[in-house]
Amino acid sequence: MINEKEIVSYIKELVTIPSPSGYTEEAIKYAAEFMGNRKVPYEITNKGALLASIKGEDDGKHRLLTAHVDTLGAMVKEIKPNGRLKLTMIGGFRWNSVEGEYCKIHTADGKIITGTILINQTSVHVYKNAGDAKRDEETMEVRIDAVVKTKAETEAIGISVGDFVSFEPRVEVTDGGFLKSRHLDDKASVGILLHIIDLISAGKIKLAYTTHFLISNNEEIGYGGNSNIPGQTVEYLAVDMGAIGDGQATDEFSVSICAKDSSGPYHYRLRQHLVALAQAHEIDYRVDIYPYYGSDASAAIRAGHDVVHGLIGPGIDASHAFERTHLSSLKHTANLILHYIESEMM
Repeated sequence: MINEKEIVSYIKELVTIPSPSGYTEEAIKYAAEFMGNRKVPYEITNKGALLASIKGEDDGKHRLLTAHVDTLGAMVKEIKPNGRLKLTMIGGFRWNSVEGEYCKIHTADGKIITGTILINQTSVHVYKNAGDAKRDEETMEVRIDAVVKTKAETEAIGISVGDFVSFEPRVEVTDGGFLKSRHLDDKASVGILLHIIDLISAGKIKLAYTTHFLISNNEEIGYGGNSNIPGQTVEYLAVDMGAIGDGQATDEFSVSICAKDSSGPYHYRLRQHLVALAQAHEIDYRVDIYPYYGSDASAAIRAGHDVVHGLIGPGIDASHAFERTHLSSLKHTANLILHYIESEMM
């Protein structure tokens, strides 16, 4: 039933829509048009997120699943005397992870001006110790693709402090089934949820409980999913990436089920329910702990919501950098969600 190619088609469209936190209207518009075309009831919240709701067999208790369209990015902090730009980060990444990346500057009057993010002493033919220089807010800059040599010339083409800067995704699917792109955190999971909604709309999935789908837009800055939770919600499942690295159980080929992150443990019985579903339906899974991680589900708990919270997602290599996953991870994640929303509450 799960079609990885359809999931990938959504992901490829989503990652090409610039949406750093604070600049997510177009990505939310994409989700709204998707819901409208399938006649799924939805609302846009005051914070700009999208909340879709589909009635299930039990309308007394509700579930909520969330994934976020906001991504890492930057903002123009300063226009330098030579016309180049200093940046300030949006979200948590390392400057070296965007060095050499093409970018777009989104001006206040709606123009898009391209550029490249570089250290201010890039050329090895000029700077002997360029490789040792510290990459930080003071040394990284944007080389603008325009004839600008002064601050005034940069201002004259419409660039100003506060303009959003997005990173090129460079999305690619390899013959071996790997999906490579920036912003798989968390547009891979959004693509999975859209595919699940497709299946519900086609009558291929029967919801055990009324289920809400929150496409949030501020997760990368810490408060995407901690409001607009319907009062009947009992279970809250964040669908976000599984982090890969030394000492981690998560890989690129399975669904990751989080036991604990920097916010503390996730709900034990919900985690065990997800594990039991994966085992019963031969879904490849890994249980893992993420030491430097927080989700919309943990944000909701911090905000005081009385819900059972969980976190699952596809395994994403090199998170917040040059990200990659495999189609099998997308499929296993989607299958676990499918069986979860059909299951009885634990």
